[in-house]
Amino acid sequence: MKRSLAALILPLLSLFVAVMPAVAADGQLTWAVHISLAPTWFDPAETPGIVTPFMILYALHDAVAKPMPGKTLAPSLAESWTVSPDGLTYDFTLRSGVKFHNGETVTAEDVKFSFERYKGAANKALKDKVRTVQIVDPLRVRFVLKEPWPDFMTFYASPATGAGWIVPKKYVEKVGDDGFKKAPVGAGPYRFVSFTPGVELVMEAFDQFWRKPPSVKRLVFKSVPEESTRLAMLKRGEADIVYSIRGALAEELQRTPGLTLKPTILHGTQWLNFVEQWDPKSPWADKRVRMAANYAIDRQAINRAETLGFSRISASIVPHSFEFAWQPPLWPYDPAKAKKLLAEAGYPNGFNAGEYSVDSAYASVVEAMANYLGVVGIIAKVRPLERAAFFTQFKEKKLRNLVQSGSGAAGNAATRIEAFVAADGMYSYGSYPDIEGLFREQAAELDPKRREAILIKLQQLMHDKVMFAPLWELGFLNGHGPRVAESGLGLIAGHAYSAPYEDLKLK
Repeated sequence: MKRSLAALILPLLSLFVAVMPAVAADGQLTWAVHISLAPTWFDPAETPGIVTPFMILYALHDAVAKPMPGKTLAPSLAESWTVSPDGLTYDFTLRSGVKFHNGETVTAEDVKFSFERYKGAANKALKDKVRTVQIVDPLRVRFVLKEPWPDFMTFYASPATGAGWIVPKKYVEKVGDDGFKKAPVGAGPYRFVSFTPGVELVMEAFDQFWRKPPSVKRLVFKSVPEESTRLAMLKRGEADIVYSIRGALAEELQRTPGLTLKPTILHGTQWLNFVEQWDPKSPWADKRVRMAANYAIDRQAINRAETLGFSRISASIVPHSFEFAWQPPLWPYDPAKAKKLLAEAGYPNGFNAGEYSVDSAYASVVEAMANYLGVVGIIAKVRPLERAAFFTQFKEKKLRNLVQSGSGAAGNAATRIEAFVAADGMYSYGSYPDIEGLFREQAAELDPKRREAILIKLQQLMHDKVMFAPLWELGFLNGHGPRVAESGLGLIAGHAYSAPYEDLKLK
């Protein structure tokens, strides 16, 4: 009898154990992401003017207002706002009863606190122009500017910065900045569960999220820097969504039954940055050398090889869809002209350009660009860096020679120029007096047409001075597996990642 019971029970136990993982994973979505996740991405106060943190911020946190499907700026924690006729006062009315993950209510005090502790991209521009932040009552907060500033909402409430993303004042003061990054608390659709550095981030649904309870109960983000491994995980069902699959691997994903390739054209421009152009001893100080680099790169060939032709070739660091954007003529691929310009500049045999630094997620793109530069005699050594380290060194002005720059942050022409061109910009290594003058002029201009004319002239100067070698507006190639009914990829125009997370669905 005992042997008979054992014979019956053991197969049942085996069946139960085999089914458990599938049942546990039924309410879970797993991403294989292309970068190492860093705690700095968990804190809106440290947003560095790139799109990466918003992969996490859209889940853990919420903003006064933010881009959403069909809207470039949707009311979020603030249900409404008004602007005074003189353009100096912005009054925000917060939603009643919105909760942080620890049960505290979101109030005007949290909005004021979050702005005052903000130290990320464009924090100087924001702090210089805001005279005071006033708490009118628990659900009303007032921003008073020193002078009218037409871009206040673009800088404050779009992902050009993280200044409008709200954290709980009492909790942050209790645990400190470091403690907050270890155990972040927000008002977003998902709450923090655990983080294993370099391995994974786990979040679970916050059913009290004001917009609606998320339908997927658990989100898991796994850091998988190796592209072929990400694709293998998708094929095996170990990941439901994968980011950044390029070239032959993207073609493989596209033709694999059950898998779906999801290309998205981002606000993400990428370009070669000549950070030594202000050093008179550097070859890059000569405009002809910078022109030679532009003529040397076959952008269309790189587009076909890396992003299957989905990227949009560009001659600007400002996306064409941005307000006030001006699109210069494209640089043709002309290696003969590049060699001629180098000879005229005194480098008939080329020169050693030193290190070419890049976020390691785009090392293959930069290797292709470096190969084209090498053909005309500009010899550069590719130096890949993990993303958080790359952008830290970039903003600390520690990168030298050539730097592959890029940003997928939302905004307009002025926000992109502020971060990468203006003298005080987080990633700017220098500027020019005429560009600085125009940048200050446009910031104070209230007439949209005159302001547009100033910004177009400014962008024309950037092109005429050949400050950069723009590559493209990135066609970001992602993919998802058969369990996914709604991946969130492409729901928000120009956004790189899945969002809004509360809209994601499993089949």
